[in-house]
Amino acid sequence: MDFEPWWLIFVPVLFALGWLAARFDIRQMLRETRSLPDSYFRGLNFLLNEEPDRAIDAFVEVAKLDPETTELHFALGSLFRRRGEMERAIRVHQSLLNRSDLPAAEREHAQHELAQDFLKAGMLDRAESGFEQLKDTRYALPALRSLIRIFESEHDWPRAIEAVKTLQGLVDEPVPQIVHYYCEQAQSALSSKPADIEAAHKALDAADHALSAIDAASSRGAMVRTAMLRARLALIEQDPKRERLYLESVMTDAAEYSGLVAEQVLANYRAANQAEAGLEVLQKQYERHASLDLFNVLFRELRVQQGAAPAWTFARSALRSHPSLLGLDRLLEAELANPEGGADHVPVPGADLTLLRSLIHKHTQRLDRYACRSCGFQARRFYWQCPGCNAWETYAPRRLEELE
Repeated sequence: MDFEPWWLIFVPVLFALGWLAARFDIRQMLRETRSLPDSYFRGLNFLLNEEPDRAIDAFVEVAKLDPETTELHFALGSLFRRRGEMERAIRVHQSLLNRSDLPAAEREHAQHELAQDFLKAGMLDRAESGFEQLKDTRYALPALRSLIRIFESEHDWPRAIEAVKTLQGLVDEPVPQIVHYYCEQAQSALSSKPADIEAAHKALDAADHALSAIDAASSRGAMVRTAMLRARLALIEQDPKRERLYLESVMTDAAEYSGLVAEQVLANYRAANQAEAGLEVLQKQYERHASLDLFNVLFRELRVQQGAAPAWTFARSALRSHPSLLGLDRLLEAELANPEGGADHVPVPGADLTLLRSLIHKHTQRLDRYACRSCGFQARRFYWQCPGCNAWETYAPRRLEELE
């Protein structure tokens, strides 16, 4: 294709059009910039200088001067909520909802933000009401998840179960904690005076049905809890064989939880005048899957059945195989209870074992705890739901020292 000289005419024309477009954009930008209050730029400056408190004050002033800046209102409300200034967050979002000209989409957004404010402020009844109003909106899914959290905190297990079922109808995902909801119902029925046997059976049957729909790896703890409650129910119904079956199924199918059922296993054998056989069962379990909880039960039972010397021998052997301060604490306890020791005992000349044990015991009190894998909350007893973050099955069935 040949070049035509008259094509050069288009060069200055295109340049002129570009120049005009640039001037128009610059003027438009200058007009928009001049329309912004000075507080807006002061706020940006404070943010750049890492002065968030003064920046917030400046942006609040902008919002007062220009009530139409809904995005700024949302940003301020969220910022107040993250900082824990719930009263200010609620006021910002309520002011948005009070506007009659607010579009429907932004009204739903404001309603969702306000419900979250109430939830974080602990105003559960108002939060629940706010989330209920969002069921038929684009915020239905997060609102439903928040409602489940509210029902959990209120221990309203029937409503929590219904909410989970609704959630499963909206999204195809497993919700493992529903098994624990049924277990909570069963536990409540068994704890009532007198125990509501029929309600406990019904709740545990529902728990088993829910377990069948969940991946086994993600429901190990729920399976153990269900078996433990079945064992407790069998004990109330005076069916020791069925109780033993459920307890030993835990040691077989989830050996890491053996320490949680060891006391009940011993009590079951003891009630049948088979205490020695029960001790043997736990000793074999410890050889297969050692844990501090199981060690503690075995140590105490050895002292009861066989005396301090065998308990000392067991503690020393366990300490050699699985070194731990908690094990040493139990070893010193046996040594102090039986200064003579066994045939192979070699006394420590001049050793103040009472002082040594008291020093070690202070440290073991810190290590003798369970810890949440999610938030790190520590407790002396085992929880299925963490009291700190409310997550389910985040406590490993092992003491803190075993996890370090």
